[in-house]
Amino acid sequence: MSTDLLQRGKQIKLAVFDVDGVLTDGRLYFLEDGSEFKTFNTLDGQGIKMLMAAGVQTAIISGRKTPVVERRARNLGIPHLYQGREDKLVVLDELLAQLNLNYEQVAYLGDDLPDLPVIRRVGLGMAVANAASFVREHAHGITQARGGEGAAREFCELILRAQGRLDAANAAYL
Repeated sequence: MSTDLLQRGKQIKLAVFDVDGVLTDGRLYFLEDGSEFKTFNTLDGQGIKMLMAAGVQTAIISGRKTPVVERRARNLGIPHLYQGREDKLVVLDELLAQLNLNYEQVAYLGDDLPDLPVIRRVGLGMAVANAASFVREHAHGITQARGGEGAAREFCELILRAQGRLDAANAAYL
């Protein structure tokens, strides 16, 4: 893990996640009745819970809107959920004003072009391993794990490690 990523992670007060391709594997599953389902990784969910327990606020910003994502956010206790919002930077501006934070205090994990303006603007903008190549080129860092396969957990642990809180987060379960 680079020193630059750890430096950037020290100041993070808000971690923001995209959904499709980040918290999921990016596949869209539609049933015959038109309903949709997604699969989420439990390691990612635990990482998000560990971040929140350490005092880092969390949010989801997704261009798509589905009840499944609302349920997942509620189950994890993620307080800030924005769905059906294509311009993620506008959403982030609204959230920063509400929380009285600045861009340098934000970490964002994304995978595709709609995430790029946020990734390039925040203090720690990261891409998952299987993100679009152009997005990976412009991110501060790239996870080793693919979206939906532990990338969010890796991202959360990086922030916790940078802030000297990873050992305490893990020790809470001993």
